Amino acid sequence: MTKIDFKKEFKPLYKAPDKPILVDVPPLSYLMIDGQGDPNTAPVYAESVGTLYKLAYAIRFLMRDEHGLDFGVMPLEGLWWVEDMGEFSYSDKSNWFWTMLIMQPEAVTPEIVKAAREKVARKHNPSLLPQVRLDKLAEGRSAQVMHHGPYADEKPTIDRLHAFIDSQGLTPHLKHHEIYLKDPRRCAPENLLTILRHPVVEK
Repeated sequence: MTKIDFKKEFKPLYKAPDKPILVDVPPLSYLMIDGQGDPNTAPVYAESVGTLYKLAYAIRFLMRDEHGLDFGVMPLEGLWWVEDMGEFSYSDKSNWFWTMLIMQPEAVTPEIVKAAREKVARKHNPSLLPQVRLDKLAEGRSAQVMHHGPYADEKPTIDRLHAFIDSQGLTPHLKHHEIYLKDPRRCAPENLLTILRHPVVEK
């Protein structure tokens, strides 16, 4: 049995300092599910995250029991955007789009995902299960920083991240990316840790 801690394998991507830095993010495989609406109030958001975790755990146990690879389920991640970024608002999140993600090892193939999906369907059959896909995300050069505390208080940290990007002669590219290192159901809001990341390109 091979045991791998992928948070250690990809340590620069899952650990960030309090000051913004640049990192190079390789193309990675993720389970993904898309949605729209305020994550605090839209029922589809909680249902999407729950479905994503059900499939991620089914894959983890399938890989351990049938393929000899043992690893922990990776943290929840999210891509966030609105159609017109000029209308982006922290107070009104009803027009937010999101893709929620859980990173998967390269050894997880579409065939393995299909087998795990069938197991989840037999046991739970969540309505959003068909919407979860295995796909690649290629971000490349990115800026990231650690945010401490509630998600609602992220704006000053995001502002620091964007000021750093500008100071490096770079500009944000693709979508805002967040990595949730602590479970908000088991952690006080002030103790939450979230990596804020944005891919960048030269101006």
